[in-house]
Amino acid sequence: MLRLDPGDGRISTARSFRIWEGGGEYNVARGLRRCFGMDTAVVTALADNPIGRLVQDLIYQGGVDQSHLKWVPYDGVGRTVRNGLNFTERGFGVRGAVGCSDRGNTAISKLRAGDIDWHSIFKSEGSRWFHTGGIFAALSETTPQVAQESMSAARTSGTIVSYDLNYRESLWKAIGGKKRAIEVNRELVTLVDVLIGNEEDFTAALGFDVEGTDENLSKLDVEHFRSMIEKVVKEFPNLKAVATTLRNAKTATVNDWSAVCYVDRNLYCAGVRENLEIYDRIGGGDSFASGLIYGFLTERDPQWSVECGAAHGALAMTTPGDTTMATFSEVEKLMKGGSARVAR
Repeated sequence: MLRLDPGDGRISTARSFRIWEGGGEYNVARGLRRCFGMDTAVVTALADNPIGRLVQDLIYQGGVDQSHLKWVPYDGVGRTVRNGLNFTERGFGVRGAVGCSDRGNTAISKLRAGDIDWHSIFKSEGSRWFHTGGIFAALSETTPQVAQESMSAARTSGTIVSYDLNYRESLWKAIGGKKRAIEVNRELVTLVDVLIGNEEDFTAALGFDVEGTDENLSKLDVEHFRSMIEKVVKEFPNLKAVATTLRNAKTATVNDWSAVCYVDRNLYCAGVRENLEIYDRIGGGDSFASGLIYGFLTERDPQWSVECGAAHGALAMTTPGDTTMATFSEVEKLMKGGSARVAR
């Protein structure tokens, strides 16, 4: 999709917007490509018009393979198909970030089971890892079916499947709300190897409560998350790893930030970055996911992987836009406790 960013201003009073590309799966693929140097591809659909071609140009700049991009004829108005927009203001201080999705009737929401040759992607092309999530599953009645089809094909081919719960209230409220989100996600999680979420996703999108948290999620006790994750793994024994970011948003621009990863009955905790200064929080979770996935794909241990993800997510939130602008050397430096002193 295309993100329209009013910069320091607000959506409702903006006179100009900066343009970024974004999307839960794409952000992860781009992070793996640009920061970690891995070959990645995105499977998506765009309406064939100048807006779609703008998104394509931005994907080119991100270095992500787009050979599986499905172009859908545009009718000139958008009655049958269009491209998704996401207006997002980053917030400041006591004013939190705000997102306004404009994604109905989009080309990607029109995908149906059978539209993509998943077996060719996983068997012939040899994809080692497949990532999708709850935002895609919320776009239409058919997208959960496509997710299920793709995840099943991946598992049949021995491809690792990761899924980011990524609960968005605005996407679910007109189609059944949390109840429907939980129904869809519970069915899809049975096909997952690595489950990812944030501090509220496991409750809102999967129905597991985290004891000791308040409505503002200002008390994030690691042991309470261990207890919750153990319940998740008990109910879904197919899961090989479960990871979650931990964010205490003191203000829009000052957050406590950490992450945990549960593997083989052990909980691995990234170092807590208290009072982390945030420039643009959007995409921080996706950058965490790409760092974590990179660690697993390169056979690092879970502790290194969760530290890599947390450091990458922290760096991604220091720059504008949904996607990372960090380098691998910067991630490694931060993992080792490097400072923000000028480099010259």
